[in-house]
Amino acid sequence: MTIRNSDLVANLVALPQVANPASELGGVKRIASGNVALLAGDSTDDDIVMLAPIPTHANITSIRIGSDALGGSCTFNVGFYTNDNVVVDEDALATSVADGAAIAELRYEVLNLNTTGQKVWELAGQSADPSDMYYVAVTFNATGGTAGDLAFIIEYVVD
Repeated sequence: MTIRNSDLVANLVALPQVANPASELGGVKRIASGNVALLAGDSTDDDIVMLAPIPTHANITSIRIGSDALGGSCTFNVGFYTNDNVVVDEDALATSVADGAAIAELRYEVLNLNTTGQKVWELAGQSADPSDMYYVAVTFNATGGTAGDLAFIIEYVVD
């Protein structure tokens, strides 16, 4: 029989003990959630809907998004923008999600399980933490053109 410790357990039993990052053990979970009423012209190709500002040092544990049917062949990406609306990575979290779906988990739609515990700046492909906020955003990549609602729930941990 073998016993394999996660880094969290290995840090706890180490002598001397090693502090675990609070965003991975014992951090504060926060939620950003809401609804966005989209007009007919808000879901055309390259339109952007900024959902919520998230600190770049946060650990996103879940992101769920759903929408009404927005017409056409509407799809959208989920990614990050700076707080001055500059794209960091348009599809870091999800690519070409179909509209008209109930709220669905998208945290691992693009990223694999090895990104668990990574900070927003790492998920966005940056080499260092800019110590700022990134907007989690939807960017339409195929036109819808019909009014409808978009709902989101983003869960993240900060230390």
